[in-house]
Amino acid sequence: MELAQSDTNASPKVKAKGIVEYLSSHLRQYGLLFALIAVMVFFQIVTDGTLLRAVNVTNLLLQNSYIIIMALGMLIVIVSGNIDLSVGSVMGFIGALAAVMIVNHDLPMLLTVVVCLVTGGLIGAAQGYWVAYWKIPSFIVTLAGMLVFRGLSLWLLEGQSVGPFPREFQLMASGFVPDIFPASWGDSLAAILDLGRVKHVNILALGTGIVAAALVIWLSLRQRAQNRLYGIEDEPQSFFIARNAIVAAALIFVMYKLSLFRGLPNVLITMGVLTVIYAFITETTTIGRRVYALGGNQKAAKLSGIRTERLTFLAFANMGVLAAAAGLVFAARLNTATPKAGFALELDVIAAVFIGGASMSGGVGTIVGAVVGAFLMGVLNNGMSIMGIGIDYQQMIKGLVLLAAVIFDVYNKTKQG
Repeated sequence: MELAQSDTNASPKVKAKGIVEYLSSHLRQYGLLFALIAVMVFFQIVTDGTLLRAVNVTNLLLQNSYIIIMALGMLIVIVSGNIDLSVGSVMGFIGALAAVMIVNHDLPMLLTVVVCLVTGGLIGAAQGYWVAYWKIPSFIVTLAGMLVFRGLSLWLLEGQSVGPFPREFQLMASGFVPDIFPASWGDSLAAILDLGRVKHVNILALGTGIVAAALVIWLSLRQRAQNRLYGIEDEPQSFFIARNAIVAAALIFVMYKLSLFRGLPNVLITMGVLTVIYAFITETTTIGRRVYALGGNQKAAKLSGIRTERLTFLAFANMGVLAAAAGLVFAARLNTATPKAGFALELDVIAAVFIGGASMSGGVGTIVGAVVGAFLMGVLNNGMSIMGIGIDYQQMIKGLVLLAAVIFDVYNKTKQG
């Protein structure tokens, strides 16, 4: 009896896989990370170290902030089995609305931000209504939305650029978090590290990187322990150590670079908080699991009791709010609203999500993958610009990268099937 009881309480054991076998079965998950590292190393070499200079790392984050914000919402829309082609136009329209309210009518910034976010949510809800309850394909609804809001931007701005914005509005995209530590500490650390021309290190930015790296390692160890407890297949120990070491080192390195320039950008805090929130929602909550079920098989999801119409409606409403937030950030960074703002940006957002591992048929994709995909697109743009490659070649290269990502997705499905 004691032996039987012991066997019952023992946690189930799973046969450990070798590194090669594990990677081959998780190529979608880790292939993108290796691709990002390879692309960064390549551009770091061919640009003679310009890519990873402190000022360029900061600019890279600022330039891709609005793409990443919209990619979070687009990931949920695509995972649910739909697509939104209107996000670039909605972003431009919201920037135009903010400019008219603040610059032309001198309305308070807080009121403008609230009105713009609510307007974005209503736009997304309106499009989601036709997709969810009238069963009109999302491609058609959002294509129409793209044209409508492009025209509304032209009408609202009367075909002219409106700006500049007040300084407090600009800080939304171009401001930096003040260092809470004494300036003398940063000066002393710079002297100890002997950084040459750099005479000050932002302690808050560097400390944030160290804390974030420690948190990632702790969460990974906790997840690994839970997987072992429940007998869930886990990665080989050597690969687990190497992966966490690379991620932690990357976090510290990026924050170190930021600390050498002006510290933590305000928009980085916004992106970080949103990424954590959406990763938590999609990976650990009931509504997140239902979104994946909806995209995987809508009929089965409906039969299992999931309110698929409401879920689709909410996915588009959420996309509208994030497009509005991106519009505010974009307008604040540009310091003006133009009729052409957001033109063709929906293609970069969609490409980032697909390159990040999302499946075009729905049901597959992660928030972290979408963010990494957006950064990969950003590094490609930035690196090619530093090299002096023309916009014509840049567009062709990005198109080929997107095509390769989709071919890889189809190949994986065929292999697994």
